[in-house]
Amino acid sequence: MTEGRTVRVDPHVHTAASYDGHSPPEDLLDAADRAGLDAVVVTDHDTVAGARAAEALASEYGVAVIRGCEVSTADGHLLAIGVTDQPDPDRPLPATAREVRARGGVAVVPHPFQRLRHGASADSIAAVDGIEVHNAHTVSNIRNGQAREFAACHGYATYGGSDAHRPRTVGLAATEVTLPPGAPATADSIRRAMREGRTAAVGRRTSAWQYVSKLFTTARIRATALQR
Repeated sequence: MTEGRTVRVDPHVHTAASYDGHSPPEDLLDAADRAGLDAVVVTDHDTVAGARAAEALASEYGVAVIRGCEVSTADGHLLAIGVTDQPDPDRPLPATAREVRARGGVAVVPHPFQRLRHGASADSIAAVDGIEVHNAHTVSNIRNGQAREFAACHGYATYGGSDAHRPRTVGLAATEVTLPPGAPATADSIRRAMREGRTAAVGRRTSAWQYVSKLFTTARIRATALQR
């Protein structure tokens, strides 16, 4: 079957709208352009505010922006790709995934099995479109390998994402999305191709220092919040 153009998308990036994010939307888009990405999915924690801001700037950088968010479900995090508004948090992952898909979005499990990072367990993963099998924020790559095996065993589409919270890591891992013949590389066409499972994970990992730095920063933010 003849296929159309393949585009490179980072489906897991954060702006300063995330509690642990450090990227103004314009810096994120500039980094995406420099990394040679065709599109990004802005997936801030439980909000689409950063995605809306990035959408308004997208034409200035030549990078398509797909609105999304990283939902804190009762079973772990879930990427809601292509949704207009953020789903409610703290609900079961399968129910949240079904809601995302009913809205025309794409439900992808990020960093599965990484419990320290709110990764979902195997038993809680259901009703999703895909699995992030290459998350750039990892040291040993063991969990990425387990995620890839899980996706292959259950027939899920595979995704790669940088999980970037700072501009310098945008695009370290990404997803190649193959569009249908004649389809333009717009946010909507890319979302539709994702829904159809036309994806493949690509990329590399962050340095050990970047990984440890992110964990330390997140822990510090949470500790400060608990003291309030």
